[in-house]
Amino acid sequence: MLPRQETPARPATSTVVPYEPDTPPAQLACLVDREVSERWRAVDRSAHDPHLVAVPGAEGEGWTAAALVTARPNTAYLKIVDAVGDVRAAVGAVVAHADRRGLAQVKWEGWTARTDDVAATAFAALTPPLTQPEGAAGPAAGYIRWLRDGVTSAPAYYGQTTHFTCGAVTALVAQAHAGTLAWEALDRQAELTLWRDATNFLACEPVGLGVALRRAWPSSPVTIHLDNDRPVLLGHLPENDQEWRALLQRASRTEAERTGVPIDPSRLSLTAIRDAIGRREHVLLLLSLAGMQGFDVPHWVLCHGAVPGAIVIEDPWANATTGDTWVDAHLLPVSDSSLDTMSVISPEGFRGAVTIGRPQGRDAAPSL
Repeated sequence: MLPRQETPARPATSTVVPYEPDTPPAQLACLVDREVSERWRAVDRSAHDPHLVAVPGAEGEGWTAAALVTARPNTAYLKIVDAVGDVRAAVGAVVAHADRRGLAQVKWEGWTARTDDVAATAFAALTPPLTQPEGAAGPAAGYIRWLRDGVTSAPAYYGQTTHFTCGAVTALVAQAHAGTLAWEALDRQAELTLWRDATNFLACEPVGLGVALRRAWPSSPVTIHLDNDRPVLLGHLPENDQEWRALLQRASRTEAERTGVPIDPSRLSLTAIRDAIGRREHVLLLLSLAGMQGFDVPHWVLCHGAVPGAIVIEDPWANATTGDTWVDAHLLPVSDSSLDTMSVISPEGFRGAVTIGRPQGRDAAPSL
């Protein structure tokens, strides 16, 4: 992760107004071309607090620059979709806006960003994604500027290629980031093969995922954290379907005991997650998407970095219908308090996670 850069001089004045695509401010007319206007209006961004950060002209009339800014709810960043007019002034205004709010970072989608403007505003290029999430159509490039110091290295971004392989993808990205798996080996075959070994049909529950990880990489220390001794993630299913999936979960617990994979029955705390990250371990965390996306669906993310007040995650899924892209999902800071809330899974009220320690030897290439 890049260290925090000094915040550039703030514009003398800036204004922040909600963005309403059907009634855009008149001041935008001379700044936004047809391509940008169509992109801004192509999806319903209302769930991501779309707003304009604008720089007024010298006489206080009209705008010389503006940026459309969005962000997932309950996170610690802002994203520039496009900056128009005096681009550097617009970006500087957004950075100042984010800094005033105490956020961890600003991202910038690369639809119209020019490399000289990126460099002049102290943004750094994100590594292009290995894949984009299913159904997503994000930009080919993205940029980032950290406003808070943190110590971590950035994994590559890999978007899940199905709606149900988030657990397998987070595990594979963790192992590639740890150097246990070559990035070139992370593909759809690896994704689906690990999912098939870990799945409880269709979801991956914590015990099954942890056991599958141990089978694939015996030298990687694995600890399962689950403060519930009953089968989980089954309440939405008919009773007969719950029965056989519960049987598979009990079989995974038996396999964990047989192979020496510990199951910690206490609730994994945010402090413990930070401590694991500090030891350069990876934490696969099960959370609900209700807080970030508006629907209560269990979903696996990878916790791999930390900055003051926020945990940095990789989310293998992005919601294209709200303008969400891989730029949002990659190196995503979520405040400790928000992550604490998101990762208590209802209705059972449990927290599920898998911690992967640093490899203690070299494995043969996993049969993925």
